[in-house]
Amino acid sequence: MFAIDDVLISDALLDAPFTCHLGRCLGGCCVHGDRGAPLEPDERAELERALPAVARDLRPEALAVIDQQGVWVEEEPGHYGTSCVNGRECVFVVYEGSVAKCALQQAYHAGRIDFEKPLSCHLFPVRIEEIGGTEVLNYEQIDLCKPAVRRGRRHGTQLYDFLREPLTRKYGAAWYEQFLATCVERAAILLGTA
Repeated sequence: MFAIDDVLISDALLDAPFTCHLGRCLGGCCVHGDRGAPLEPDERAELERALPAVARDLRPEALAVIDQQGVWVEEEPGHYGTSCVNGRECVFVVYEGSVAKCALQQAYHAGRIDFEKPLSCHLFPVRIEEIGGTEVLNYEQIDLCKPAVRRGRRHGTQLYDFLREPLTRKYGAAWYEQFLATCVERAAILLGTA
């Protein structure tokens, strides 16, 4: 582990080739799991504001869930996540063929809303955990993302490069630049190329 300001970062991020490969994983991170995407405190209101703009894109079964329980649920006291269809797919999943995509992200890129998607989705496969009031960044290594690891290795892209935009969104540009420099330096030492 190492720290940038008061954020702890797992050493697993130092040698982690990664570039998403939707053609192989089929957007499985939006579908698999036992709960919805974890939400930052202000993101519940963002989802509610975005709903009118994306409702026309959502599947009937997702709209039925939203009608019953809304776009987010309290999964445990003080912890919130997006609502899910049948305990699996996020309600904002839309399909293009067999690929699960995010209706929020599509509407954002089309200029229809100004909220791209929950930060936890944007950062995946990195997860933010809070331990004793300190944020900890951990790399969640799952079989579903093995094609992304192979693709990252082929393209020479590390996870810390791939996640530039969401990490900057969360912590700011100055923090990200310090994080990147530290990752490159520590990875060189770890790999014996320093």
